[in-house]
Order: sequence, then structure tokens, then C-alpha cells
Amino acid sequence: MGKGKRALTAYKSTDFIEQVRDADGLVILDQKQQQQHPFKAAPPTSSSLLLLSETASEKEQQTAGLAKGEKKGQQTAVSEIPAGVLSSSLSPPPSSTASANNAGAAAAIAASPPVAGESTSAGKNDDSTASSSELEAVPSFILVTTYLSYLMLIVFAHLRDFFGKLVSPENYVQLREQNGYAPMVSDFESLWTRRLYGRIRDCFNRPITGVAGGHVTLLERVSHDFNRSFEFTGRVRETLNLASYNYLGFAQSHGPCADKVEQAIRANGLTHGSPRAEAGRTRQLVETEEMVARFVGAEAALIVSMGYATNALNIPALVSKGCLILSDELNHSSLVSGARLSGATIRVFEHNNPRSLERELRRSISQGQPRTHRPWKKILVVVEGLYSMEGETCCLPEIVELRRRYGFYLFVDEAHSIGALGKRGRGVCDYFGVDPREVDVLMGTFTKSFGAAGGYIAGSRALIDYMRLHSHSAVYAEAMSVPVLAQVSSSMRMIMGEDREHALEGQQRLDQLAINTRYFARRLREMGFMTMGDAGSPVIPLLLFSPAKIPAFSRECLRRNIAVVVVSYPATPIITGRVRFCVSASHTREDLDYALEQVSEIGDLLMLKFHKNAVMAAATAESSVSGAVAGAVATVGGGIQQPMKLE
Repeated sequence: MGKGKRALTAYKSTDFIEQVRDADGLVILDQKQQQQHPFKAAPPTSSSLLLLSETASEKEQQTAGLAKGEKKGQQTAVSEIPAGVLSSSLSPPPSSTASANNAGAAAAIAASPPVAGESTSAGKNDDSTASSSELEAVPSFILVTTYLSYLMLIVFAHLRDFFGKLVSPENYVQLREQNGYAPMVSDFESLWTRRLYGRIRDCFNRPITGVAGGHVTLLERVSHDFNRSFEFTGRVRETLNLASYNYLGFAQSHGPCADKVEQAIRANGLTHGSPRAEAGRTRQLVETEEMVARFVGAEAALIVSMGYATNALNIPALVSKGCLILSDELNHSSLVSGARLSGATIRVFEHNNPRSLERELRRSISQGQPRTHRPWKKILVVVEGLYSMEGETCCLPEIVELRRRYGFYLFVDEAHSIGALGKRGRGVCDYFGVDPREVDVLMGTFTKSFGAAGGYIAGSRALIDYMRLHSHSAVYAEAMSVPVLAQVSSSMRMIMGEDREHALEGQQRLDQLAINTRYFARRLREMGFMTMGDAGSPVIPLLLFSPAKIPAFSRECLRRNIAVVVVSYPATPIITGRVRFCVSASHTREDLDYALEQVSEIGDLLMLKFHKNAVMAAATAESSVSGAVAGAVATVGGGIQQPMKLE
């Protein structure tokens, strides 16, 4: 049997197999299974997630049988135990094999995303790491000091500008009128950049060299003029990369994808130097577009050479004056740019709030266009599948239900969710079990999960044919280059299981990403940090609040050889400055444990563990309840096992 056929037989390509896992999501394999397993030599950057379905089903049957036997033996004792502790008292001793298998199966079920037919809203919020209620629970002292810190920074910035213009007017020449020309940027508009961003400029735009994989090499630099300019020291630093969107670890300079890219360059060169409307429509481009459409479950797709332009240049082709765009208040800048360029009326609804969306829909439909009150030509609702600053998935099932009721068009930006969410990596539709045909326009990028560049628009064939003629990205922009197309097609084939030589690797990366994200987020919560986002999100924001702690956290991480991204106002609300961890399938458990250890030390140093007391109290309460339940079970069990005395 060939290697590809053997892989398909063992793993059934991209079909999801429920496996027995431990609490962290790792597959439980005994020594016999490890010896028999044909693919036990997994890549060092991912866990051994391959298990024959027959073995898994046998284990489940054995576990069910053991649990049934234990239940029969304890049936008499259960009636005497209080109802509040039934779930804890029914579990067998932790040393037994059945207990380990049951815990692993429960972890696997809990780690899997909701499927069609389940309550999606409940499944979405069960394991969420933060919500609006948690933000409301932030101590008032933290919020007050955060506002006061920003107020002091702004006041001192204005004072420095006032006295600086008197003492050193030559430093402000570019902010004054010169030779009858108005300044390009006024002093007030540039205040934030000059006085606040300039103080922490060393935390951003750090130059790197080499491949930005699980680890990345930084070029060291220093500043002798308070971050106005930098100079290189000639030294490099190897750091753990928690800053890049390399979700599935395809950003590699070697491996099957890199080999396919090299072959494509030798066969077709680098680029055709023309838009697709002229000489840029190649066989490679057409085949990749067909693959993208098949991957996302649409009839056709249009590939764009730039991710930002995929939104900014295609939304104006969908709507125009007389149309209405309902946009989530936290949508990406590219969506905002595209909406503004379209000329359509734009209205914003509360972030991820279907009720707010419905209120805007009812108001807009009933009132019609401004002044004339004519019906809208089209209504387009624009949301993101995964919001990268919050790590939250959109409420897609509820929005789809509103689409059926009110008849609007739905545009979903899956820049961060495609390839990273869902059992098969097909994005937010796969995650919630929603039919992709319920979404009119599916947008995504190749810059995150696929290790490439550019993006796509997918939908009905009639829509894509129209876009090819009317979208500026198709008519004027240069077609995607040959090596990028090769990277997209090769990585997507691996995820879909169509690469016979590497049929298992794509699903293995998806499983490893899911395990890494849940493990990292759970450990941060257990340490007492306040995090944001939904379960399974590869983006895990950790709230810092104070503007002084934002650069301090970044610099402390760099001292410990960890590369992170810190974000503050205006990219986020002014009180929710944060660090954004981007977890990848290329990270090993050792990488994550090292990062967690260092982040915990930094959290103690900067006093960031806002939930530490609550976590400790919950752990103490849980241990006391477990001890009481164990004592009750031992007492009841002992009473049952005592022989009856005949008088």
C-alpha cells in the first residue's frame, strides 16, 4: 500500500476522529498502540494526534462498560448522597484506567467546537475567557488610575509643546505655516504620535531577519535620542514568536510547501507583471481559485494580491450610493475604508450584538433613505468571523437567522478565522456548523493560516463573474505572483487532505493549534490574568489597562527573549490596553510552558493578576468540596461493605 493510501486509510483524510485525550487535549496512547501506530513519528512541532478509529471506539466501549459496572455497584450508595454532589461522587478513583479515559474523552468533547443543531450561543460563551460582565468587574481603582494616567500624559504633552515652541522653535518648523503653505499635519493632530507614541516607539516596528516561525530572530537596536532615531548594534537575538499570525505554522523556508514554491518559480518565473484582466490570468491562478471555492464551500472565488485591498477595493463594487451598510463597531480598518469608498450610507451597531443589529435593521427598513425615505437599493451587513483585537468569534448563527428574516446581504471577513477555526479549518461557518451558502460574500486572507499573502472573495458564480469585471482589484491591480500562488495552493491542499504524500499533516496542524490555544488561554486564566476572547481563538488578548504597563510588559518580554505585540488607544478603547498573544501550531508544549512561566513573573512584577484572589478562592472551595464528597463516598461505601450481623 502506498504512503498516501495508507495515510487515507489510517486517518480518513480530513475527517475528524474523536480521540481519547488528557485534560490538555493530548491523545492518550498506551505502549502497544504506539508500537502499532504507523505514523507515530510525528513532527517535533506538533503532538501525536493520530489514532485509529477502531482503537478509539474500543476504548470508548471499554470505558462505558467500566463506568456501567461502577454505577451498578454504587447504585445503593447514591440514594444516600446529597443531590448537590452526585456528579462528583459517581467518578471512579483517579488511579484507574477508566478514570483517565473518561477524563480524556470529556476533554476531547469539551474542546470540540459546537456542531449543527446544538445551541450555538451557549457553546460560544461556555469557555469564553472574558466578557463585558468581567470588564465591569474590574476594580474601580484600576479604571480610575488608567484614566488619570492618560490625562496626565496628555496634559504634560501640551505643556511640553507650549514651552518647546518658546525655547526651541526650530524643532517645530514642520508644524507651522511655511512660505504660504499650510502644514501637512497640525501640531494637535500629531500630538499623540509625537508625545505618546514616541515614548514607546521602541516597542513597535522591531526589525527581524529570517523566517518568522515559532521562533524569530530580532536585530538589536538602540536609541540615543529618546526614540527619535535608532541604530543597529550588529547583534541578533533569538526569541519565541508570539506576535505573528502564523497560526498553522506554514511560514517555513523548508518542507513540502517550500519545495512546491521552488518548483513553481522554476516553471513559471516570479510574476507576470499584469492585472488578470490583461495578461495575468494564468492556469495556476484559475486552478487556485477553484480550490479556494471548494475549500470554503462556495461556487466560485476571486483571488486578490493584497489582503487589505480585498476589502477596500471589493466592497465599493458591491454597494454604492442609495445602499446601506450595517457595520460592527469593531470591524477592521480595511472594512471601514471599503465602506467609505463605496459612497453608501454607513450605520454602526454594537459589537457582536444581534439585538443591536436587529434594532438598526428595523429602524433603517422602516425609515428608508435619508430625506427621500425611499427603500434602500441594498442592505449589506458586514462582520468579521474572528475579531483579531478581541479574539472573539461573531454570532454567526444569530446573524444568519436575521438574514432569513429581513433579507439583507451578509459579508463575513474571515481573515483570522479561515484555516484556524472549525474541525476542518474551514472558518467560522465550519466552527458553528452553518451552511456557507447562507453567507452571500465570504472574504478571507492568506496571510495568516496559509503563510502567504493576498486574499479572496467567494460566493455565487454570478457574483464572482460580476466582481471580475467591476472590482478594481481584478481590473487594475497586479495579479498574485507565482510563488505566493504556489504557497497558497500547496498549504490548502495539505489542510484539505488532497496532498497524498502529506495527507495527515494538515489535520495534525489543525488539532495542534486547537490544543495549544486552549491550553495557553486556560493557564493564563488559572494564573489570575484577565484575558479576552472565545474558546479556540488563536488570538489571546491579555488586558494591561495602564499606559505605563503597556511598554513595560513589552520590554520585559523582550528581556526574556519573547516577542509579543502590545496594543493601546486608538486601536483599542482607551481603558483596555492589552498584549495580544498569537499562538501557533508550530509552538511546542515546552515553548508555551516557558512563555507562561515568564508571563507569570511579569504579571507579578507589574501587578496584572487582577483575578488572582478569585482564582485562589475558587480553588480552595473546590478542594474543600472534593474532600467532603470523598469523605461522604467513603463513609457510605464503608457502610455498604460491612457484613450484616445475624442475631
